[in-house]
Amino acid sequence: MDAAFAHLEKHKDQFLELLMEYLRIPSVSAQRVHHEDARRAAAFAKTQLEAAGFETTLFEGAGLPTVYGSRLENESLPTLLVYGHYDVQPPEPFELWETQPFEPAIVDGEVRARGCADDKGPSLALVLAARCWVEATGSLPVNLKFILEGEEEVGGQVVEQFLEARKDDLAADALVIADTSGFARGVPALCYGLRGLVAVEIKVNGPSHDLHSGTYGGTVANPATALARLVASLHDDDGRIAVDGFYDGVDEVEEEERDRLDRLPFDKEAYLAETGSPKLFGEKGFTTLERKGARPTCEVNGIFGGYQGEGSKTIVPSSAGCKLTCRLVPSQEPQHVQDALVRHLERACPPGVTLEVTRGPMAPAVYSDPETDWAKRARSALETAFGQAPALTREGGSIPIVNLFAQKLGVQPLLLGTYTPGERAHSPNERYPVEDFYAGIRTGIALFSGQ
Repeated sequence: MDAAFAHLEKHKDQFLELLMEYLRIPSVSAQRVHHEDARRAAAFAKTQLEAAGFETTLFEGAGLPTVYGSRLENESLPTLLVYGHYDVQPPEPFELWETQPFEPAIVDGEVRARGCADDKGPSLALVLAARCWVEATGSLPVNLKFILEGEEEVGGQVVEQFLEARKDDLAADALVIADTSGFARGVPALCYGLRGLVAVEIKVNGPSHDLHSGTYGGTVANPATALARLVASLHDDDGRIAVDGFYDGVDEVEEEERDRLDRLPFDKEAYLAETGSPKLFGEKGFTTLERKGARPTCEVNGIFGGYQGEGSKTIVPSSAGCKLTCRLVPSQEPQHVQDALVRHLERACPPGVTLEVTRGPMAPAVYSDPETDWAKRARSALETAFGQAPALTREGGSIPIVNLFAQKLGVQPLLLGTYTPGERAHSPNERYPVEDFYAGIRTGIALFSGQ
């Protein structure tokens, strides 16, 4: 391991420049105009695996390609399967960026660029960890298989097609994913829980066209007002979700977990400052950390309808709508929750308008025992890399691919939190401390030792 660590120290600048090159590729999977750029990112990832001596292929499927690389040293060695993604979120709104999203810059020791933390930096770090072992010692202490996909941000199907087609080639002792945050700056995390996801989009329709609010206001139902009433009906004053059946099967947070979360060095004021909000708020009776990862949510992601331009335009809009997502805990069944949400919206829809509901993607929550042998090895690797024992956390977000791997391959996920929270993934000014990048490489080096 010392030789691999020494190799990293010698090549830090080179590796950082590789990251910057990767970040210059605008691999936005949600925008067709950038699909060729995404293919360039796939080619870049493939090249980096080949530089570490991996045999590689591009699986095309019906969308953006999945990159697969394998380096099998000896069948007697343990095998790790590493997953990451090269696609990134759209960068808009551009005017809120302090630097250009695809012209990476280092500001106050942090890389600023779209995709630096989610997930180009952490996933490239693991590729470079393998490269450190190979270039320093000529081999790996474990067998490694890498899957780097290009549709994680849009819920694409190519990686699922790949898993089905190559299932027999993907057997592994554990699944390694570096797509969750650490607990605090300098404090890594092993995430043992991910919330599930249910998405719904609604549209409230009223008149056939926008109406003059002076001539027609007060005589027909206003879709924007009806939408506001629908959204307001989703929660009570204590922050509890007011949807019949939503909490079916939801367990209370167990005392053991409450104690573990309470022992974490959580700084409420720093967390609040990170959000930019004036005050913390959430379901009554639970702490912020419990609300963040161990309780379900229902959130409005966006509202649209009516006039949005400068100045006044006196209309009754013809329609209004919103996008909703719910985060689920392990005991919730996504289809049941989505059905309950749709029934609630249909019942609560005010008279005088009609409701359209478009059901979106769903994924169950994930729970992974943090006390298994490989989980303990992951914790040790994080501590070696950061000089700090990792926090055991639940992540509030969702990574639907984890369930897919569990269903298809039956492997335990090791969710490595190697980047500082507050990274602004999915938002303008995404950031990733340079030291987190190097710590991510050190984490991979330690984990790939197999010890």
